Amino acid sequence: MRVVLAEDQVLLRAGLARLFADAGEEVVAEAGDADALLRAVEQHEPDIAVVDIRMPPTFTDEGARAARRIRADHPQVGVLLLSQHLETEHAMALVTQGGFGYLLKDRVLAVDDFLDAARRVARGGSALDPQVVAGLVEDPLSDLTAREREVLALMAEGLTNAGIAKRLWLTDRTVESHVRNVLMKLGLREGEDEHRRVLAVLAHLRAAHPQYQR
Repeated sequence: MRVVLAEDQVLLRAGLARLFADAGEEVVAEAGDADALLRAVEQHEPDIAVVDIRMPPTFTDEGARAARRIRADHPQVGVLLLSQHLETEHAMALVTQGGFGYLLKDRVLAVDDFLDAARRVARGGSALDPQVVAGLVEDPLSDLTAREREVLALMAEGLTNAGIAKRLWLTDRTVESHVRNVLMKLGLREGEDEHRRVLAVLAHLRAAHPQYQR
């Protein structure tokens, strides 16, 4: 996996670079602002760009806007946005395209899960932070059990049934049953792959929360 890193904090950027290198991945470029990020993606055509949402000069949404440019101009390049705080609108605007992930920065500390998410995005899949889903699912999903909500959150992260089973220490058959129940209660059909399942979940959330249809 060839990676471009965009993070203005030098120490964090160096830590991310070391994390990917130690995992056998290739960091082809590092950037400290959105303009440098766009140049690096143009030059290297990486598999994934890992991007801080807030970057110089205003530290508002430069990274998110650069992510939209990358997805429009280089649709084969996956984008994984990182944020210190939950900013749901950026995730909802981009995730429907696939090859996109959005995680809070503290997820980096769970190294194996973080690397799995990055690799999934680089392959064209999706990875949503559980807090993105948790912030949206309170009322519309009142019919779901606590376990079904856990399964839904992991579905929205982009995990397969096998990945969910591993995370929750359940059997594959038990997870399959939970997934069927979740989709049935939401009035959704089982998708052909994990990304379509993510889109199905997000479609329901957007219908229930029109403020996120951006």
